[in-house]
Amino acid sequence: MSGTTVKKYIVITIAAVIYASGISLFLDPNSLAPGGVTGISIILNRLTNVETGTWILILNIPIILLGAWKFGVKFIVSTIYCIVITSVVTNSLEPVGALTTDPLLATLSGSALMALGMGWVFKSGATTGGMDIIVKVLRLKYPHMKTGSLFMVMDAVIVTLAAFIFRDVDRALYAGMVVFITSMLLDLVLYGRDGAKLIYIISDRAEEIAGRLLEELDLGVTYVKGSGAYSGKEKQVIMCVVKKPLAPKTEDVVKQEDPLSFMIVTSATEIYGEGYKSYFSEKL
Repeated sequence: MSGTTVKKYIVITIAAVIYASGISLFLDPNSLAPGGVTGISIILNRLTNVETGTWILILNIPIILLGAWKFGVKFIVSTIYCIVITSVVTNSLEPVGALTTDPLLATLSGSALMALGMGWVFKSGATTGGMDIIVKVLRLKYPHMKTGSLFMVMDAVIVTLAAFIFRDVDRALYAGMVVFITSMLLDLVLYGRDGAKLIYIISDRAEEIAGRLLEELDLGVTYVKGSGAYSGKEKQVIMCVVKKPLAPKTEDVVKQEDPLSFMIVTSATEIYGEGYKSYFSEKL
């Protein structure tokens, strides 16, 4: 076994322990069913008295077969390992009980631990099983959809089901918060804080503006050739991607150089290239 593989499984082990801790120390003992296989397992635990970790393992069997068909045995080996670790740790920590009985604190802590664990597992090329595999299959068909968003849609259905079974609206609302917070934090772990502004600047002083952006803000600037449909006059259009903290300074430079300039500012949620994400990073 190579050093890279050993490192991968160490990361998966740590991530699975973190993920399982969020379940057994915060969510499960507070009857918060956060959706996915975990949420279904918590519901079944209350209905059958079979341990939550055991249900996680049982419910994952058909999903593992789907993953083997779509992604191959190599992918599934690491996922099976993660599922087993998650199940064992979840059952092992069950006697410890809840570290807090405050539902809000349990929601926040459990969400953070689950998102962190899932994110690390995904980055290692595996999944925690369950809906992770289903989401990964859906990503093959709908690559433009973010992982956290897909989780949120499917988990919302299970949270609604839990509300009817537990007959506790408060717990269901807290579980809904778990789904929302986990999806947001998961996107943050997977994609990072690379949100930025995409700015187009149309001005007769394009060269002066571009020069200041390059020199003062160290921005990457691209000229796009354009021409006015009415005047027919050719113009240099400035296009640049700006990280959010620098966006106001960029706008100030434009206003100072040409208050009559035409500026379009829009959001850019995923950026690849120098200073941002690698072109070769896996789309999770």
